[in-house]
Amino acid sequence: MNIKSNNNNSVAGVIFDGFNYVFLALYGMLSVLPFIYILAASFASDAEISARPFFIFPHKITLEAYGLVMKSAVLYRSLGVSVFVTVFGTIICMFCTITFAYPLSKKNLIGRDFLLNVVIFTMVFGGGMIPTYMMVRNLHIINTFWALLIPGAINTTNLIIIKSYFQSLPQELMESSMIDGCTEMQTLWKIVLPLSKPIIATFGLFYAVAHWNDFFTALLYMNDPNKWPLQVILRQIVMLSQSTLATNMPADYVPPAASLKMATIVVGVVPIMMIYPFLQKYFAKGVMIGAVKG
Repeated sequence: MNIKSNNNNSVAGVIFDGFNYVFLALYGMLSVLPFIYILAASFASDAEISARPFFIFPHKITLEAYGLVMKSAVLYRSLGVSVFVTVFGTIICMFCTITFAYPLSKKNLIGRDFLLNVVIFTMVFGGGMIPTYMMVRNLHIINTFWALLIPGAINTTNLIIIKSYFQSLPQELMESSMIDGCTEMQTLWKIVLPLSKPIIATFGLFYAVAHWNDFFTALLYMNDPNKWPLQVILRQIVMLSQSTLATNMPADYVPPAASLKMATIVVGVVPIMMIYPFLQKYFAKGVMIGAVKG
């Protein structure tokens, strides 16, 4: 009799799987609970937030904080700046990264090893904040949106992974397109990019999240408050306790500082979270393929 043992059905395997499920469930709850608290506190009063260290459901729901947020011209302006920087920043980053990664994936490229060494060198040694600021100043793009878009146009790690992914694609397809008369740009546009949807969606999301969450770059290069993105306004409210959203209110009006902070955080987080479900099917596949192959 041929008996095939299966460790997954053994007592030790069942106990191990159960432990993993419990651990991952608890870890997931710990990760989600802070956001649930922020969401609940955004609907609560300042008195309740001060009286209750943690809660999931407020005793009394109030929309005063969201009313201030929705009526604030400052928030709409900063939200528009964040959307603009995220959309165009992601487009610029993906264009620069893809057009640099594709030539590097060609093993017959003249000077390829030198360029790869230069790219890898930047992973180990960076210019730093002061040289970067001097470069931006010398380019005369201080206080312009170009300062938020150009300096971080290529992430070296993303570049290397995308290069490895392009390198793993069947070279016969590219050779066939060249025989049919396609140029390198036509091959990239018509053959490589359609086959690279997972990796493009994954790193497009990475770039978008990085642009959306970035506030330090705007603090460095933006002197005009009218050009501040949402994250800088959020920092002013959360870190510096400046209620910049409570404008056009009576002089004796005291805004709900704590719930206003929570409501602004929710408004800042929700838009980028809404993008993830549309890219989820590409996300894991894109990271795994790009990191393993090549």
